[in-house]
Amino acid sequence: MNNRHLLSAAISSLLALGLTTSTASAADKKMDMEKCFGVAKAGKNDCSSSKSAHSCAGQGTKNNDPADFVAVPKGTCEKLANGTLESK
Repeated sequence: MNNRHLLSAAISSLLALGLTTSTASAADKKMDMEKCFGVAKAGKNDCSSSKSAHSCAGQGTKNNDPADFVAVPKGTCEKLANGTLESK
C-alpha cells in the first residue's frame, strides 16, 4: 500500500510539472505575437486603436480597417497585403 501512495505522489508531481511547463510555453507564444493593423476582416479583429469608433474585439464593421488589428506571429505582418505595425 505504501508503494501505491509513493507512485501516486510521483505521478501527481509529474502532472503538475507538465501543467506548469505548458503554461509557460503559452506565455512564450503570446510574447511572439505582434499587432497587425489593416488586415482584419469585419467582426474578426482582436482590438482597435484609440482612433476607432468601437472599443475592442469582434466589433470591426469593415474589412481591412486601418484602425483595427489582429495578433499575428512576429515578422509576418508586413508580409501581408495592407499589413502595418502602426494604426493609420
